[in-house]
Amino acid sequence: MKAGMLRKLLPLVTAVMLVFLAACSGNNNAGTNTNTSGNAVGASAQPSEGGAEPADSKDPVKVVWWHSMGGELGKVVTKLVADFNASQSDVVVEEIYQGTYDESLNKMKASLGSDSGPTMIQVYEIGSRFMIDSKAITPVQNFIDAEGYDLSQLEENIINYYTFDGKLNSMPFNTSNPILYYNKTMFKEAGLDPENPPKTFEEVKTAAEALSKNGKTGASFAIYGWFMEQFFANQGAEYVNNGNGRTEPATESVLNTEAGVKTLTWWKDLVDNKLAMNLGRKTDETKKAFAAGQIAMTLDSTASLRGIVDGVGGAFEVGTAFLPKPADAPEGGVIVGGASLWVLNNKSDEEQKAAWEFIKYMAKPETQAQWHINTGYFPITKKAYDEAVVKENMEKYPQFQTAVDQLHATAASKATQGAVMGVFPEARQIVEDAIEQALTGQKDPQKALDDAAKAITDKISVYNKTVQ
Repeated sequence: MKAGMLRKLLPLVTAVMLVFLAACSGNNNAGTNTNTSGNAVGASAQPSEGGAEPADSKDPVKVVWWHSMGGELGKVVTKLVADFNASQSDVVVEEIYQGTYDESLNKMKASLGSDSGPTMIQVYEIGSRFMIDSKAITPVQNFIDAEGYDLSQLEENIINYYTFDGKLNSMPFNTSNPILYYNKTMFKEAGLDPENPPKTFEEVKTAAEALSKNGKTGASFAIYGWFMEQFFANQGAEYVNNGNGRTEPATESVLNTEAGVKTLTWWKDLVDNKLAMNLGRKTDETKKAFAAGQIAMTLDSTASLRGIVDGVGGAFEVGTAFLPKPADAPEGGVIVGGASLWVLNNKSDEEQKAAWEFIKYMAKPETQAQWHINTGYFPITKKAYDEAVVKENMEKYPQFQTAVDQLHATAASKATQGAVMGVFPEARQIVEDAIEQALTGQKDPQKALDDAAKAITDKISVYNKTVQ
């Protein structure tokens, strides 16, 4: 090409290149304009082929859960939370172990008035009155009513405890009750029927007389306030006034009434006559003595069943029976122990609803089945018993059927619904002091319970003034 012609075409080529570059620049800007929240708008906001998430999809709602399940129980909690988080993308739960029930509750109390606390918290059953009085919670009944959640799928005698004025305030989680564990081999050797365990206080004493020989003792019951609460309920007796604190807030302890005196007198009689050993306040000590074959009978939680049976191994056959009561006691039953899940109201509605989604997941039959077989706690959902893993577990640990039967045999009443008071943790300690004083001969049963009832009543009075 001649130089003159090249000079003539150069401006035209340059112009074409400029148009091309401008067009490319315009395409690069298209679809990358952002709105004020930083989410892309335009073509890139549309779902891509294959159902990929749009660029403006919301982040999952974070739920912080404080709990008190340490050790092996904590590992089960971690697995359940991981399974929930993997099952959906709308909510992510962060579980944080906060120590014992008391430690966790104290941390929550310290967080009130700030946003530093959790979305939801596991609280032991005796903390229920405080949680309601704190006015820091959203009753789960609100979520239940909003979506018509079917409560009939849950165990009535479990949700009964956490129901106040017809309203379910928290969702039961880890649930247990006390049963009598006994050594079937020792029963046979003592000439007792291993398939007919004692059902009454009187029968326990008779059996203990036959079993206490050759350096072994008939029984040992840990000095645990929970057991006294259960002995009251099993006699159809209330633990505090005003309908066990449920028709109105409790104002007085009735620990020193007939049910209490009869129970502590029987217990002391066993110890005084060397038919029962006093091993102190820790159930770990009675478990060890039972597993070693030193004692033939003990009381413990249904949640301890797997550990007790596994601890005994093949040394002897472990039997289980209902909690005993006086022969002349009226109809009663047991109170559920354990803890429940509470939603705190200082979080956004979105966060609270997200917590409810997690709570519902935890109540599903398949989730409850895994919780039960790995921990020994009751399934709170009836259909969990239809799960294959639960049936297999029941075959391996048939003793657990006693716990289920005892739960279902419990007649609903204010006594078996369980006492509630704002100072229950302190009251339980006072009761344990009273039991110890009676068993060691420092005070007679009536005096020990009189003093304890007065001390508890005084604490209730102070507490009630703070929440008026």
